[in-house]
Amino acid sequence: MKAVRRFTVRAGLPAQLADLGTLATNLRWTWHPPTQDLFAEVDRDTWERVGANPLHLLARVPAERLDALAADESFLARVREVSDDLRRYVEQPRWYQRRSEEVGATGPRMPGAIAYFSMEFGVTEALPNYSGGLGVLAGDHLKAASDLGVPLIAVGLLYRSGYFRQSLSLDGWQVEHYPVLDPNGLPLELVAEPSGAPILVHVAMPGGRVLRARIWKAQVGRVPLLLLDSDIEENAEDLRAVTDRLYGGDQDHRIRQEILAGVGGVRAVRTFCELNGVAQPEVFHTNEGHAGFLGLERLRELVSGHGLDFDQALSAVRAGTVFTTHTPVPAGIDRFPVDLVQHYFGDDSLLPGIDLRRVLALGAEDNPGMFNMAHMGLRLAQRANGVSRLHGAVSRGMFGALWPGFDTEEVPISSVTNGVHGATWTAKEMTDLIGDPAEDGEIAGPSVSDARLWELRTALRGRLVDEIRRRVRQAWLQRGASALELGWTDSVFDPDVLTVGFARRVPTYKRLTLMLRDPERLRALLLHPERPVQLVVAGKSHPADDGGKALIQQIVRYADDAGVRHRIVFLPDYDMSMARYLYWGCDVWLNNPMRPLEACGTSGMKAALNGGLNLSIRDGWWDEFHDGSNGWAIPTADEITDPVRRDDLEAAALYDLLGSQVGPLYYDRNEQGVPTRWMSMVRHTLATLGPQVQATRMVREYVESAYAPAATSGAQAQADDHQAAKDLAAYRHRIQAAWTHIRVTDCELNIQDDAPTPVIGDRVQVKATVDLAGLTPDDVEVQAVIGRVADTDDLSNVVTATMTPTTPQTWEAQIALPHAGALGVTARVLPKHPLLATPAELGKVVLA
Repeated sequence: MKAVRRFTVRAGLPAQLADLGTLATNLRWTWHPPTQDLFAEVDRDTWERVGANPLHLLARVPAERLDALAADESFLARVREVSDDLRRYVEQPRWYQRRSEEVGATGPRMPGAIAYFSMEFGVTEALPNYSGGLGVLAGDHLKAASDLGVPLIAVGLLYRSGYFRQSLSLDGWQVEHYPVLDPNGLPLELVAEPSGAPILVHVAMPGGRVLRARIWKAQVGRVPLLLLDSDIEENAEDLRAVTDRLYGGDQDHRIRQEILAGVGGVRAVRTFCELNGVAQPEVFHTNEGHAGFLGLERLRELVSGHGLDFDQALSAVRAGTVFTTHTPVPAGIDRFPVDLVQHYFGDDSLLPGIDLRRVLALGAEDNPGMFNMAHMGLRLAQRANGVSRLHGAVSRGMFGALWPGFDTEEVPISSVTNGVHGATWTAKEMTDLIGDPAEDGEIAGPSVSDARLWELRTALRGRLVDEIRRRVRQAWLQRGASALELGWTDSVFDPDVLTVGFARRVPTYKRLTLMLRDPERLRALLLHPERPVQLVVAGKSHPADDGGKALIQQIVRYADDAGVRHRIVFLPDYDMSMARYLYWGCDVWLNNPMRPLEACGTSGMKAALNGGLNLSIRDGWWDEFHDGSNGWAIPTADEITDPVRRDDLEAAALYDLLGSQVGPLYYDRNEQGVPTRWMSMVRHTLATLGPQVQATRMVREYVESAYAPAATSGAQAQADDHQAAKDLAAYRHRIQAAWTHIRVTDCELNIQDDAPTPVIGDRVQVKATVDLAGLTPDDVEVQAVIGRVADTDDLSNVVTATMTPTTPQTWEAQIALPHAGALGVTARVLPKHPLLATPAELGKVVLA
């Protein structure tokens, strides 16, 4: 028989154990070992069987065991202790509250609430609402914000099938399975009226239809995570399916998801804050372009509710919005056909009062038939950033056309390098040995001996080997093998062999199969008689990406060879639970993307927190954090345009490093069998990378560089019935009318003909003649620009100085000569207004 309906019943707890329910549903337990230890005490065997999931544990523990615990004073004291600790964690001031007191009323505004929107959140495998790095990064962002006391409210969608589960066919082809998730069986609480009636968010659809969604709340420490769920009876069948799968369906399905996440997400936040009496968000952070429609809903609020026109509302919305791009290539950007956007936004029901033409202009790109979500995100946010220093530079080049006339380095996209949540990803034994990261992310270097640290690294590697053997056996059984022929899986991998990990999503640019460029050379490394290497590989390909699946199949077929299968494995169904074993146990973390196509890539950070050394292309975070002593940088052939030749060269460099540097260092042991030079690199990694890669560092940077400035600008824009936003809109209209008529008619550098040749640092005078076409000197900034000059007269390595008017048309500045050699000078005119974050913000410049 098959069930016609699936549902979940939660355990009823004795009154004395009621706090266990709170501890199970606040996801702080995912990174708090004392809470995990408490649940393990309930029933250790069941705890292991349910994958260390408190809700599943409480649902399966026999009632008589719970009754016995309810009468156990020692256990009840432990419950009170852990519960009181959670209460203090949630209620007491933390870094953010202390920082707010420090800056006071005269410093930047510390917002009372920040809304953080993402299409996926990887908080825990117990809430499978993520596909990969973007979601895990978002989950770590929430955890770090909670630890720091940052008042974040997170918003996303609840997917009834989550992301797919992965298995392999007999010939190594990826097979997808979509489990059905019951929200009642997840660590979620339905957001409801005081009467108990579920609150529904309503979003208009074409043809007079309405998409409704209820709101589930996951509590991530101090941070509420709101997830919208369209699978309710009030919706038509096709609308119920809007939140069925993460990144599933065609473009029509995707745009519905993104409208619900953005437009519906803002409405969900508003309702949640009103219901709970908490501050409405002052800042909205759009994590990637997927949820970018949130800006359009905020425009509608201001136009419909406050009587602003579109441009005035745009000024106010931009002031309080932060946009983060994770995309290093144009192909990775969400783009929709313009006629599809017109279909959903064209009848004035979704966003009453918002002109469709203005909406389309926000997403305009070179192709007039496409609507670009990243372009809309950038145009709706006053502050934007990439996710590593290199990715910031790549983004400035990729999106530079939105700011014509500006040099690439002046494009207003900064960077905040991603971090990882140390308490989530560091093995408990490592934390016990080297100490917990402080709230500010600082970590003391390990003070223990090399022998003790090596002993721990060996134990973690052994635990990984046990998990690999279990998973390899399970994978072969799923592929159709008989248990009788799988005895060899008991000897897969060796706990004393150099272990290299490679695990991530499988798009082409991550080059999963670079290690297979020379199969025989790889075999020689794996089977080296004195310095063998063992390689564990994992990763999922998007269900629609047959090219990625073919790469997985290549790895699987190589690993199936009986001659090497004890040294190389592919583990299917990569997720957070598998990832922990890999980060804990691998000696080396391998990453070989096509530079510079890795925006950040945080997996190597997690390995570093456990004493793993990175072996990586200098891309993403590794480009700025590699110091020569914390791992190895694989040389790149960036100048080679032939991708086949480039892969050959970089694969050869990888083999050389493994064979001539990594392996020999690892197997160079002292009399006690400890690789002291290797351990020196491990110590250096823990002491230097440990603080740098923390998500608390990342979130503090967002607070200081984005959230506080955005809250300050947003408050200015809203004050006095949005007077500053109205002034900025009027200013933009004024300069728009005059800008094409502004002229810099002359620019001179005053150096006397008989003066000696100037030297670096000499101050010179620059004069310019400027026609402002009716604008006033207060409307603009006129700059002198000096830099190195090429044969084409193009300037580089420039420095600028603000010029002051000496007559209505003459401007002057003193500027120090910055370089030796051939220099050039020019002058330019930029917009200037107190609510502009940078002079480049409006994308307007007049050059001499």
